[in-house]
Amino acid sequence: MKKNNWLMVLALASIMSCQRSKSPNQIEAWNYKSQHKLKISAHRGNSGLAPENTLATFRKTLDMGVDFIEIDVRTSKDNQLVILHDGTLNRTTNGSGPISNLTLAEIKQLKANKGWEAQYPDERIPTLEETLQLVAHWNKQKNTKTYIYVDCKQVEPKPLLKLMKQYHLDKESIYYGNDDFLDKLKTEDPLSKRMPSLNKADEMETKIKRLAPYAFDVNWLRMNAQLVKDIHEKNIRVYTDVLGPLDQASNYKKAKELGVDLIQTDHVKSVYRYFLGN
Repeated sequence: MKKNNWLMVLALASIMSCQRSKSPNQIEAWNYKSQHKLKISAHRGNSGLAPENTLATFRKTLDMGVDFIEIDVRTSKDNQLVILHDGTLNRTTNGSGPISNLTLAEIKQLKANKGWEAQYPDERIPTLEETLQLVAHWNKQKNTKTYIYVDCKQVEPKPLLKLMKQYHLDKESIYYGNDDFLDKLKTEDPLSKRMPSLNKADEMETKIKRLAPYAFDVNWLRMNAQLVKDIHEKNIRVYTDVLGPLDQASNYKKAKELGVDLIQTDHVKSVYRYFLGN
């Protein structure tokens, strides 16, 4: 067999071997990323297969090959960083009241599986460190990487950055929060990738001067081609949420057509399948 033919056989064998080592979800993600630039963030780590903001759903969405897992960070009574969207425990756990009133030991006694009791009988509220350990370990094992979209609900910059740097996830991850928090984050780490919200176009210049953002979280209902163009001309990325009734194929299509850089969704698989024609 000629040398060129041998090289072709070896290349095909390598591709087939690589695909066999990946799960069907990973292959689907690879196919999507090879064809489309639009990045995907899993809102609250949602996979549709496990409770939100838990290690169980983070594992599922890591296997789906998302670019970012969005998490909500709060601080316990004893200053430990934990993952929970709401300020209170009522909606997603078997506890009640503000999470900030409990120590980490007390928080770990609770189940974070409301509505999922049969499938996940012992799922707990994760700490930020447990989450970062999971993602960092995954990234060491895989060619495609997943980073953290940190919704800074109730946390100070210093302890947050300390953990993010410890697990080498600080440089590529995104930090979302109110403008006052992001201003403090900028002081603590000027290289952090800050993302303020942008609800009105006329807020842009003020926020750029104050926060030097890496990206804007643009309100989907305010999104248009001119706004995307104006933001990109400032060398800033455009991220947006397509959640609830907005989480549908027509908006995935529109986001790509407008040149949006990232969409946040509760239905990662639906995005892949729309663009891959499945």
